[in-house]
Amino acid sequence: MLKQSLLGAAMALALCGCGGDPASQSAGGEVIQVDGSSTVFPISEAAAEQFGGSQTGAARVAVGESGTGGGFRKFCRGETQVQGASRPILTEEMQACAAAGVAYVEAPIAFDGLTVVVHPTNALANISMAELRRAWEPGAQGQVTNWRQINPRWPDLGLQLFGAGTASGTFDYFTEAVVGTAKSSRTDYTPTEDDNVTVTGVAGNPGAMGYFGYAYYDQNRTRVKALSVNGVGPSPESIADGSYPLSRPLFVYFNAEALRRPQVQRFAQFLLANAARIAPEVGYVALPERAYAEYAGRARTRQAGTAFGGKQDIGANLEEVLARPLASGD
Repeated sequence: MLKQSLLGAAMALALCGCGGDPASQSAGGEVIQVDGSSTVFPISEAAAEQFGGSQTGAARVAVGESGTGGGFRKFCRGETQVQGASRPILTEEMQACAAAGVAYVEAPIAFDGLTVVVHPTNALANISMAELRRAWEPGAQGQVTNWRQINPRWPDLGLQLFGAGTASGTFDYFTEAVVGTAKSSRTDYTPTEDDNVTVTGVAGNPGAMGYFGYAYYDQNRTRVKALSVNGVGPSPESIADGSYPLSRPLFVYFNAEALRRPQVQRFAQFLLANAARIAPEVGYVALPERAYAEYAGRARTRQAGTAFGGKQDIGANLEEVLARPLASGD
């Protein structure tokens, strides 16, 4: 999916010092600042466009994509009201938010399958988790530079790698799921917070491999080819039931203090009321309507906390995520 222009202009924020709620104003009225994951960006962008077009006098919504980690740094400083994340908030981010007095409402927004892609001319159809690790682990740096070095039965073809930048939740998830330790990866690849860069890189190089959220594959099927992982291809069905090995939940986090402001609360309710329709439109798997109703209630009553204990959950399926009780984020 080609990234569209960001909505609204980035505004200088004046922190009010009350629970991290930034008062963002412009000559045209209030601006709601959204940032974070490039994977969640298509959902946030679509919701922002539709919110602005459907409500008279609605606030403008400015959507950025600093990556999950970069976005949380802004969010926990109180600079943004909404944070998109391709993984749950981590312990160190919880501590940063607590130190700044920023409480947050957590809402899983969709399910995704992190998709491994190659050039369409690549004859490979499947890759195992062990083979992915062989290609991406730190020890492969400068050593594994040919597809045949991953598997001797594969072509004698130079290997070029494209993937998420280190501030990305996708990078955190991929490295933990594939290598076994979050942020543990070879560094001689092309990193980016913009998944369209990976699309272009893989589409333009016969020896390339890359990874990103399913939506970016779904929108670029004619340009790149998805590999099955451990014999299971990414699809809405395999992502929802967890049979695809790289399935994962996606999230939005709302600044709890900012939810006191009518326009921020309206945007939160709009996003959660329309996520079941928007998620599949942009290439992700929607949650059941009952889940969105539950998260809308949390936003309305500003129930702060996380259900993930400050760590990622590799291999969880949709029903497991929905069953998690909310714990205090303090």
